[in-house]
Amino acid sequence: MTEQFSKPAMRPANPHFSSGPCSKRPGWSLDKLADAPLGRSHRAKPGKTKLAQAIDLTRKVLKVPDDYRIGIVPASDTGAVEMALWSLLGERPVDMLAWESFGAGWVADVVKQLKLENARAITAEYGFLPDLSRVDFSHDVVFTWNGTTSGVRVPNGDWIADDRQGLTICDATSAAFAQDLAFDKLDVVTFSWQKVLGGEAAHGVLILSPRAVERLETYVPAWPLPKIFRLTKGGKLIEGVFRGETINTPSMLCVEDYLDALKWADGLGGLDALIGRADANLKVLADWVGRTSWVGFLAKEAETLSNTSVCLVITDPRVTALPAADQAAFAKSISSRLDKEEVGFDIGSYRDAPPGLRIWCGATVEASDLEALTPWLDWAFETELGQLTKAA
Repeated sequence: MTEQFSKPAMRPANPHFSSGPCSKRPGWSLDKLADAPLGRSHRAKPGKTKLAQAIDLTRKVLKVPDDYRIGIVPASDTGAVEMALWSLLGERPVDMLAWESFGAGWVADVVKQLKLENARAITAEYGFLPDLSRVDFSHDVVFTWNGTTSGVRVPNGDWIADDRQGLTICDATSAAFAQDLAFDKLDVVTFSWQKVLGGEAAHGVLILSPRAVERLETYVPAWPLPKIFRLTKGGKLIEGVFRGETINTPSMLCVEDYLDALKWADGLGGLDALIGRADANLKVLADWVGRTSWVGFLAKEAETLSNTSVCLVITDPRVTALPAADQAAFAKSISSRLDKEEVGFDIGSYRDAPPGLRIWCGATVEASDLEALTPWLDWAFETELGQLTKAA
């Protein structure tokens, strides 16, 4: 093929395939946010009502157990994870699992910032899960459910001990609302609503089990806690945080947007429907990969393949024979070309990940748009390969 490879006739109706912030839900428009109590205090009745409603709908759609607390916290999923790490760790040894950049970031925070000497990193290269049998559940355990930058997820919660002594702290930001989280195995769950539900960014959600609450009320870390991390007062949980009385001022426009997404999700049929949509989207790409010779999944095992942040690598030997920098430039040229054509925005691999493509398949994406995208992916590859051959 050459650069004259024909452009596909059909274009995705929605070309937004970014892995965060992610595509808005189908049918979304700004007028859906008209009921936001703008210009009002978030502590006034309208604001508190909206925040409490967001917590209640989160519980319903995500199937969070009744005795787990749900709080809206600052600084997206990062803020929620950091709040958990700084508030809960240090009471016992901790096993840190990492198989991509965000998990590696949590390892660095615990080892270099909290300086925990009894922290153990259990890692794996991109495309693989670590050896989960090595985890010691007398320790606290920190892990991501779905590796956003590698497209590798834990298949389930069966590997987590029922009789664990430590806490399990799970960064679930690209898994929540698209994968079945085993809450009975999880003591802390964090996410940001900018991922699977396509909400506006900057807010995180922190979910605590009764065991996590007990730790908060009986353990005091050796280090000072910033105000935005403090979840207890006088040895008792600040319950207001989990009723919508946020630690700092939230954006009521973002909260309204999250409520809109939750109502949409609930109307579809809740979590099962959201998982079904993400699975159907993954199938579109899996079918395409199965019939395409130049591309493969970064995830090496089918049971660990993400149905949200789908990461792809170029397998064509004419590309893999190139130096690493040139392979990265080739992959970037594909995403840049699709961006220029306005058929696929923000699909380059994450900066720390192996070169390739990353296509969001969460529930707000339509399968029909992914079906329309795949011929464009083939076109962009053949076009860039033609340019490469011509240059050589």
